[in-house]
Amino acid sequence: MPVKVSVIVPVYNPGIYIEDCIASLQRQSLPPDEYEVIFVDDGSTDETPARLDALAAEDSRMKVIHQENSGWSGKPRNVGIEASRGEFVMFVDNDDYLGDEALERMYDYGVANGADVIVGKMAGKGRGVPVELFRRNHPRATVENAPLIDSLTPHKMFRRAFLDRIGLRFPEGRRRLEDHVFIAEAYLRAENVSVLSDYVCYYHLRRDDSSNAGFERFDPVGYFKNLREALDVVERYTEPGPVRDKLFRRWLRVEMVERLRARRLLQLPDGYRRELFAEIHEVVVERFGPGVAAGLQPTQQVVAALTAADRYEDVVSFAQWEAGIAPKATPGTVEWQGGSLSIGFTAEYTSGGEPMTFPADAEATPLDDAPKDVTEAVEWVAAQTAARFGQATADLLLRERSSAAQFFQPVRFTRETVPAGDGEEVRLVLRATATVDPADLPRDGVWDALVRVKLGGWTKECRLGPAPTASRPTPDAGVVAGRTALPYWTDPHGNLSLELGPRGKRLRLGRVQQSAVTVTGDRVRARLPLYVPGETEVRLRFVSAQQISEAPGTLSPAAGGTEAVLTAALPAECLSGGVWRVALCLAPDAARPLYTGLPFALRTAGGGVQVVPVPQPGVALRLARRARRVLGAARRKVSRLRIGGQ
Repeated sequence: MPVKVSVIVPVYNPGIYIEDCIASLQRQSLPPDEYEVIFVDDGSTDETPARLDALAAEDSRMKVIHQENSGWSGKPRNVGIEASRGEFVMFVDNDDYLGDEALERMYDYGVANGADVIVGKMAGKGRGVPVELFRRNHPRATVENAPLIDSLTPHKMFRRAFLDRIGLRFPEGRRRLEDHVFIAEAYLRAENVSVLSDYVCYYHLRRDDSSNAGFERFDPVGYFKNLREALDVVERYTEPGPVRDKLFRRWLRVEMVERLRARRLLQLPDGYRRELFAEIHEVVVERFGPGVAAGLQPTQQVVAALTAADRYEDVVSFAQWEAGIAPKATPGTVEWQGGSLSIGFTAEYTSGGEPMTFPADAEATPLDDAPKDVTEAVEWVAAQTAARFGQATADLLLRERSSAAQFFQPVRFTRETVPAGDGEEVRLVLRATATVDPADLPRDGVWDALVRVKLGGWTKECRLGPAPTASRPTPDAGVVAGRTALPYWTDPHGNLSLELGPRGKRLRLGRVQQSAVTVTGDRVRARLPLYVPGETEVRLRFVSAQQISEAPGTLSPAAGGTEAVLTAALPAECLSGGVWRVALCLAPDAARPLYTGLPFALRTAGGGVQVVPVPQPGVALRLARRARRVLGAARRKVSRLRIGGQ
């Protein structure tokens, strides 16, 4: 079979962090003979070269090229391109990893849309990744109709013939932003770029030792010299005007203004941030016309104007004011409705922990010159924020805790101005209701609810919570589309999370009272603290001292929809005598069906079936179980000590 995708991995001293990368490449759903992986070892001095040679010897998909250290990732990637046989090439860093279906999905999506570049959804574990770009799929994206320019890392799939046709390769040598130069030209010269947003393809990992190359503190002079090369690419392939200004705005916003804001600036040593400011000032004055900064948000415009005016001290003072600003999202109703979880909340910005206030009668005015001082800058930002309140938005994202994969949820919101103080000031409040369908989330696990608030010059995220304990709504677990879902509040912080696939005590079925269980003839009926949107098939297991029997059951919504009614026919064995403990499987079609014990048992006596408490083990059995647990814990401790001593 022809090779569809060549994965190129530049490698330099990754240590154990390469193992997740290797494992994810070996798990790919694309047939093994349809992709290859080329590791380009850039002069590693750790155990990695031997590890890769052994890997290549046992796995025909894996190939290794060893070379002298070149200082950065550009040359290894170029070497990998030349050695590749694939129709497409995909770049992966040695301390990141792919989703299991990434290559197959990205390849199929790119072929279906005739794409030269395919951008797969990203997740960042301890690292920032683009958010707005992945709201939805973009089969035909451009720098004009989608925020492509927000993603300038090389971790994408490229048609090899496209790279050869335009002669595109990475700048080489020890330098910064080689990926910006490469990606900017690819976006601007591609016949089509496709963005795949409904599956997380690429996981960026921040290493525990924080030694990812991109996290090293850089030399401002060299960094902004390399940045100018990316700006040169934009100038080469665009005409002066709105499109060029929009693209330039990305570098002004992300690489310059955002480095000079709030805590990000204040945490730097004074000498370094002065050097950083000086280089940014030089680029701003040299390369950006007035149309670039004019499209920024109000706070960003202020920083850009103060920087252009070479007012370092005022930039620091403005950062000190901004450092106290944060969003706050307060939960409201949380309830099951129509097969989905409805989540109400309000959101606004705070300063120093108190709600921010803004002028009630503000009007939008342009920032023609840099404010004369920080007080004037703050007043202008407050007025523009209030005047632009009609553009403010609130979103709810669910972020899976173990992988950092995140997905936008449908949200309806209204904007409300709330009088504050003497009436000349108002609070700007967003009132929202989000709808979460558990069936739309791609995997079981714990999903944390985050609120993303855009207001004025701020786009920030915060957890949804805390909810006041006294008024905290706590809906029961639900069973939707064959999946269990449990909304809950974290302890001790009181933030909202959703656990998909909970089991055992997490389902809270221990609250079922014996009085809620009845047996009529051979049928058992029980009211359970569960939400179901409609009739749902389940399975029951009946366990006696001698045998185990199973039977199908049904969950139906109880009157009012706050509970579920379980009904099932008892197996014949349960009617013949004995005491039977009862367990419930809420997802019988799962690959590994899991049963949760219910807090009642059934006893057959006198020709009828009674509901009784669950039999408790005798004293001797309880002591034996406890001894086994203690012994097991001791053995595990000894095993850990032995491993640690090797």
